[in-house]
Amino acid sequence: MVMADRPDVPTASLPGTALAVGALATRLATTLATLPLHRPWRGPDDLLTNTAQEGTREVLRSFLVGALALPTPELRSVEKLLDDLCRAVLPPLAARGLTIEDGTVGGVPGMWVRDGARPRGTILYLHGGGYLATTPFMYTAVTAELVRRTGCEVFVADYRLAPEFPFPAALHDAISVFEGLLGSGVPAGRLVVAGDSGGGGLATSLLEDARREHLPAPAAAVLLSPEVDLAMGEPSVAANARRDVLPPRIPIRGYLGDDSPTDPMVSAVYADVGRYPPTFVAYGTDEMFRDEIEELVAHLRDRGVPVESLAAPHTYHVYEILMPWATVSRATFDAIASFVDPLLV
Repeated sequence: MVMADRPDVPTASLPGTALAVGALATRLATTLATLPLHRPWRGPDDLLTNTAQEGTREVLRSFLVGALALPTPELRSVEKLLDDLCRAVLPPLAARGLTIEDGTVGGVPGMWVRDGARPRGTILYLHGGGYLATTPFMYTAVTAELVRRTGCEVFVADYRLAPEFPFPAALHDAISVFEGLLGSGVPAGRLVVAGDSGGGGLATSLLEDARREHLPAPAAAVLLSPEVDLAMGEPSVAANARRDVLPPRIPIRGYLGDDSPTDPMVSAVYADVGRYPPTFVAYGTDEMFRDEIEELVAHLRDRGVPVESLAAPHTYHVYEILMPWATVSRATFDAIASFVDPLLV
C-alpha cells in the first residue's frame, strides 16, 4: 500500500497534481537541455559510461530537489503516479521470469519477488528514499537482481513514511516484518536483512532494536549506501555535495521530529554494533554519506564483526540501483552473492 493509498494520508487534487508534475517536467527538461554544458562524457571510464553516469547524476539530483520542495500532499500524488508507472514498466523489463506479488507480513504490506524455485533463504529488503518517499515497486530491478544472484526470495516492506509517520513508525513496521518472517517459519539462519540509503539506515535500526529485545540475529546484513549518521556532520557531506545525486541539504527533521540525530536507534555510528551479523557494505567514493559509512565499517571491524566493504571509485549514492547495467554494479551484485551464500544455513 503506497502512502497515497493509506486512508489517513492527504493527497493533492487533480489540478494540484498536474501542476506538480508540470513543474517537475519543466525542471527536468531544463536539466537535460543544459547537460552538455557539464561535458558529461569526461571521466575515468569510457564515453558511454561517463555520459550515463553524469546524466543520471544531474537528472536525478534535479528531480530530487524539485520533488522534496513540493508540499507533502503533492509529493504523495506524484509518488503514486510513479508507482503506477513502475508497476506497468519494470516487471517485464527487469523481472522477466520472476513472480511479483503483493503480500503482507506481520501486518505490514509489501511486495514479494520470487523465482519459482525453492528459496535458499529470505531477504527482508527495506527500500531507500530518506525515510520520506519511494515505494517497493520502484525497487523491482535491484530486488530481482538479488533473487537471481542469491537464490533467495525477497520481501520489500512498504513501511510507513515521514513526515506523516515520523520515527519510530518505520522501525515498528520493520520489526513487525522481521518478527512476522521468523514467526512464519523462516529460520534466522536463512534470513538476510538488507536495505539501501534510508532503508539501509532503517536496517541498522532494526538490528539495534533486535539486539535490545533479545531477538535472534539474522544470517547477514547487506547495506547499500546506508544513511547511518543523521547528524550529517561528516566532511564528505559537504565535500561530495556536488558529486553526489543527493540534494545538497538532506531533510531529516520530518523523520526525526524532536528525537536526537545521535540516538543509536536512528544513527548506527553511535550504536553498539558488536552483535551485528556478518555485514556487507557497498558505497560510492563520491557520495555524501561516504565518511559515515566508512566510520560504521571501522566500528564493525573494531568489534570483531565479519564485514566486507566495497568502495566503488568515482561513483555516487546507490549506484547499483541507479546504474544496474554498469560494470561496477554487476561486480557489486556478484560480491553480495558470494558474501551471502556461505552464511545461509
